[in-house]
Amino acid sequence: MVAIVVFVIWQLPYFGWVQYPFILLGTWFHEMGHGLTAILVGGSFKYLEIYENGGGVAYYTISDSYMPVSIANALIAIGGLLGPAITGSVLIISGKSPKITRIALRVLIGIMILSLILWIRSFWGMVILISFIVFLTGITFFKNQKLEVITILFLGLQSVLSTYLQLDYLFTKHFERDGAIQISDTQAIAENTIGTYWIWAILIVLISVYLLWKSFRYYLRK
Repeated sequence: MVAIVVFVIWQLPYFGWVQYPFILLGTWFHEMGHGLTAILVGGSFKYLEIYENGGGVAYYTISDSYMPVSIANALIAIGGLLGPAITGSVLIISGKSPKITRIALRVLIGIMILSLILWIRSFWGMVILISFIVFLTGITFFKNQKLEVITILFLGLQSVLSTYLQLDYLFTKHFERDGAIQISDTQAIAENTIGTYWIWAILIVLISVYLLWKSFRYYLRK
């Protein structure tokens, strides 16, 4: 039922006003994926911005990374592209148990608060994070296990399926931002490793579909 609702929200053109906050949330997952991966490879996560049009950017440095710069850059690019799928899969799996759902929901709220304090540096980023923090905190006050499970499954599906909204970007080599031509994440991976941007785009899509399938299979298993 939750999957059907999510599918309808993304497919019907009249639901644009409902889709919008989740588009921005998907951008947050994406940029947090870049930033947190930068920390994991030994760099530093400076801040991130989310824009009104649904775009965003994470600012980081890797001068102190313990691995080659090319590998670090490739992993950071991959982290942003797979961030939503990985996060969504974890949320879906957590929905298997009401107890774990309760923990996952509160951890997600905590990460949002931490992100708001440490990294968000744009108006729309603050608006969307504050809105979701207030909404999800309100859900916890009801102390209703079924409502929490539905919420975490809904957010998980939204997160994984936000990859669906990235398809054009995944298969893009260059794009324009503020009048400057920049390379896409998939092109960044290709330039720092091997292959082409479209090969990496296909690989990212396949991994995202696999993660969704495995998380659903786990959730539905008796």
